Amino acid sequence: MRLSKLINEIPGGKMLCGKDWEREIESLSADSRTVKRGSLFFCLTGGKTDGHAFAKEAVAKGAVAIVTEREIQTDVPQFLVPDTRLALSLVANAFYGYPSERMKVVGITGTNGKTTTANMLRSIWEAQGKKAGVIGTLGVCYGDSKRASSLTTPDPIELQKTLAEMSVGGVECVAMEVSAHALHYNKTSGVRFAACIFTNLTQDHLDFFRSMREYENAKKKLFANEVCPIAVLNGDDLVGRRFGVTRETIGGELPVFEQGKTVYYGLDTPAEAFAVITDESLGGTECMFNVNDKLCRVSLALTGRHNVYNALAAATCAIELGAEPIDVSKGLASLKRVRGRLERVGSFQGGEIFVDFAHTPDGLQKSIEALRLHCKGKLVCLFGCGGNRDKSKRPIMGEVAAKKCDFSVLTSDNPRYEDPLDIISEIEKGYRRFSMKYVVVPDRKKAIEYALERLQKGDVLLVAGKGGEEEQEIMGIKYPFDDNDIIEKIIKEKKEVFLG
Repeated sequence: MRLSKLINEIPGGKMLCGKDWEREIESLSADSRTVKRGSLFFCLTGGKTDGHAFAKEAVAKGAVAIVTEREIQTDVPQFLVPDTRLALSLVANAFYGYPSERMKVVGITGTNGKTTTANMLRSIWEAQGKKAGVIGTLGVCYGDSKRASSLTTPDPIELQKTLAEMSVGGVECVAMEVSAHALHYNKTSGVRFAACIFTNLTQDHLDFFRSMREYENAKKKLFANEVCPIAVLNGDDLVGRRFGVTRETIGGELPVFEQGKTVYYGLDTPAEAFAVITDESLGGTECMFNVNDKLCRVSLALTGRHNVYNALAAATCAIELGAEPIDVSKGLASLKRVRGRLERVGSFQGGEIFVDFAHTPDGLQKSIEALRLHCKGKLVCLFGCGGNRDKSKRPIMGEVAAKKCDFSVLTSDNPRYEDPLDIISEIEKGYRRFSMKYVVVPDRKKAIEYALERLQKGDVLLVAGKGGEEEQEIMGIKYPFDDNDIIEKIIKEKKEVFLG
């Protein structure tokens, strides 16, 4: 695509130097290490490094033009913009042919529940006979294609490339998890959303955002009327209600064709979409959904009130986009599990074992409460906290486990560059205020083995924090580590020993 056409996508830009504005751009890059001959290079700011420092290196490697926030001493064409991150997102969208305009893309944001909601939505679409895909924490998945992703929301170049591949592959609908970080850095700018879902907002990422209000404001960007034509909001969450009020206040000042639609869902407060739980167990949940007077009976293979919220969000969004209640019922019933999301992975010595991604105080509490309802013996929680992340939630998670569980095994999560014992010590500060019924086993594999060995009939073990992750990050190195696999291997080994 020609350079002149690409830069026309960027508002408020200025040509600084260079004459060859009609040359073809072969690729986009924001990392000098990936620059090829014919690349358009973006000098990104706001992260750990300043891309302007690598502009000359990018030119030496073949970059034929630069998008920058300040003038660089070089002979190639430069385009000066107020925000290179926003510029990258808009240009990537154009470079890959505006792929989201050829599909129904739903953005899903919130502290917890994004992955489960996305997979539920995909399952409903497939029940409609549509080819659907998911972009999120568990990777990119559509048809027979599946690949891992290092970020919940990929960076703009990878995101738009992925959407283009999906479009070419015949995908009609995409459920995309949208993180607060992605919204802060404008990664999804240029994506045309058919609808957006808000799940909830609780404490997380305060190592990055300076306050909960700043964290909330990042999420709110997804629900601006000009971005989101249909907002599906959790009406039982005060933040969800605030998002709705903002849309209605601003929307009233817009022409009718620019005003967005807002639909609330919930279990406790009046909403257009609500659910009645008729039966629940460790094996699943039975409900009746009412979405704008459309009734559908729902059988979930997932337990927990929070999963009813996730299912209701997915159902409401799907129906708003044209699905029928029968599609919702079939789609949700066919989803047997979401990897690492309160997933039952087996039993041992009469005890049940669940793996969950719960890595926030709210997420941990909801998962523990869901299991507590059906636990006939002791409820045991094994968890840690991630290193080099929000430290303030560590003692709070300790408090939650101490109050809600009969016993806990405190261990390592992804310690990154911190000492695991230092992280566990922070958890203990909150735990010991309410209970001393815990043990510290820093090695996560040994911790899992310790917990399994002490399971008895009727007990429930929750292994929390990593969910479907397949690696453990220690001092900058990612080692293979999958909670599910570790649990299955330990159980297999112990059964073989027992059988002789």
